[in-house]
Amino acid sequence: MILFKNCKIYSPEPLKETEVLVVGDKIAAISDKISISGIDVQEVDLQGRYLCPGFIDQHVHVIGGGGQFGFSSLIPEVTVDELVSVGTTTVLGLLGTDGYVKQLQALYSKTKALCEQGLSAYMLTSYYGLPEITMTGSVASDLIFIDKVIGCKLAMSDDRSSFPTEQEILRLVNQVRLGGFTSGKHGVLHIHLGNLESKIDTLLDIARKYPTLISYLSPTHCIRTRPLFEQCVEFAKMGGMMDISTGGTKFVDPWVAVGLALEMGAPLENLTFSSDGHGGVKRVDPLTGEVTYTPAPLDINYKAFVHLVKDGVLPIEKALSLITTNPAKNLSLKNKGRIKVGADADFVVLDENLAISEVYASGRKRL
Repeated sequence: MILFKNCKIYSPEPLKETEVLVVGDKIAAISDKISISGIDVQEVDLQGRYLCPGFIDQHVHVIGGGGQFGFSSLIPEVTVDELVSVGTTTVLGLLGTDGYVKQLQALYSKTKALCEQGLSAYMLTSYYGLPEITMTGSVASDLIFIDKVIGCKLAMSDDRSSFPTEQEILRLVNQVRLGGFTSGKHGVLHIHLGNLESKIDTLLDIARKYPTLISYLSPTHCIRTRPLFEQCVEFAKMGGMMDISTGGTKFVDPWVAVGLALEMGAPLENLTFSSDGHGGVKRVDPLTGEVTYTPAPLDINYKAFVHLVKDGVLPIEKALSLITTNPAKNLSLKNKGRIKVGADADFVVLDENLAISEVYASGRKRL
């Protein structure tokens, strides 16, 4: 049992209560005053600091991105300490361009390892390309029979993709939907977007013709170009989720993109941040021409959240939603993203300057 006292609770909306009781890995009570007698309870006095939900990162290359410049450019896997240090208590792992050297079996093993180390970890089946790669013979059966699989990966509008057609995307949506409702996971088709002129034309056509399918579509890297961003805002206004990658190619900083999206009418509850952490970042030395391929950082979701608040784009509670409630909604993680009775005991403690001071995952202190 842990009793958090003297805290300002953001659920992410601010709560009037100041104390939270954790029993095991769940939140058991939230009140102004919680009294426990006759039982051993660890008391944690936060001295007025902010108690927030643990952060959710829904796009991380947990076993490292595939190398695009030979075997030496393969990116190493993520460590649990790296994730915890930036407040991430729930992570969604996936493959990138490479579904051969970086395999689903290794991704599943790493996902399970992160869970054993105290985090909440999930994964997507398949990778950038087509035909899809699975562990059990189909996307649907991967969702149904593999505990940690909650969706499928695909790429479009990228010159490294398989240039999927509308029918091929619809076929994958069918697999995700079938696997999702059979397993009780809902299911999501997480779609990497490149910077080609085709943008998300196909996704918009699907959303217009089949509006009931929009909740299964999850486009990411939505701020690569201004034209792509504008189409993704249209998608969000139709009810779809719009994932703003805080890392990778972008026409504007992600916190600025959030302000622009809101001005254009995108609902805040349909916007998410993800890091693309430990994907490969290509750098060319301007003097020597030497090419290096290094891991994409994991801290940029947190940094973008801080910018949203300190630059006056959003107040704390609304900025937090992009890395708590909104990705939880997108991934149908019912016990994540909020501080409420019955939810998982995942917390990030912030000081008045929004610096991370402590992190708890599944009721245990990790930082």
